[in-house]
This record gives sequence, C-alpha cells and structure tokens, in this order.
Amino acid sequence: MNQSEEGLLDTCTLILLEKLDPRELPRKPAISTITLAELAIGPLVAKSESERLLRQSHLLLAEADFDPIPFDDQAARAFGAVAANLHDTGRKTAARSLDAMIAATAISRGLPLFTANPRDFEGIASLEVRQV
Repeated sequence: MNQSEEGLLDTCTLILLEKLDPRELPRKPAISTITLAELAIGPLVAKSESERLLRQSHLLLAEADFDPIPFDDQAARAFGAVAANLHDTGRKTAARSLDAMIAATAISRGLPLFTANPRDFEGIASLEVRQV
C-alpha cells in the first residue's frame, strides 16, 4: 500500500494502533476531538476494573500523543452533508453520530480516514476511507 503523508484515525483504529502494520497507516496520523470524547466514555461504562484501567490507558495515551483536530465550524458544515448522505442511503444519522462527526472532521480537513471498520462509513460522499 502506498503510505499517505497525513490521515485521520478513527477511534477503533486508535485503540488497535499497537496491533496494526505501520505501513498501513499515515506517516502523520491525527485524531479528532470526537475520538477523545469516545475514549472518555470508555472507562465510565467499563464492566470490570481491568477493562476500566485498559480504557483509561487508551484515553491517557491519546491525550499525551496527539494534538486532536477540533470539531469546528468547518467540520460542522461538513457534518450536514454527511448526515444528508447517511439519510439518503437509509442509515440513521443518530445511531452513527460520532462516526459521522469523525467523518466530517476528515472531510473538512481533506484527510483520508483510516479505519478497521469501513462499513461504519459507507455511503458518505467525498470521504476517502482507507481500511487498516
């Protein structure tokens, strides 16, 4: 695979980062503030202490290793188109709202989105999805 210079990692990709082939990832990976929000939920809903600690570790590492791209006015405008795309394909925007916001962040910055779950982003026009 031809390695991209820059790219946005979705939450599942960030969690799996240590297990992925670095050649499948961008040279300059970025995350969205939406990913930090998703990671912040994890420790609070964990079913065991070991799971809570693991999820807390993911959050702390992400905060230390990345300067996240904010969900700003450009991303908010892109989100409108993403939501319309999902609606047009019969997918419920509310059920995919965090993924849609991550997609909108990528679109607003012109970045490919790297994900282990490409089906989460099907039907979103102008989003370049790269499966890892």
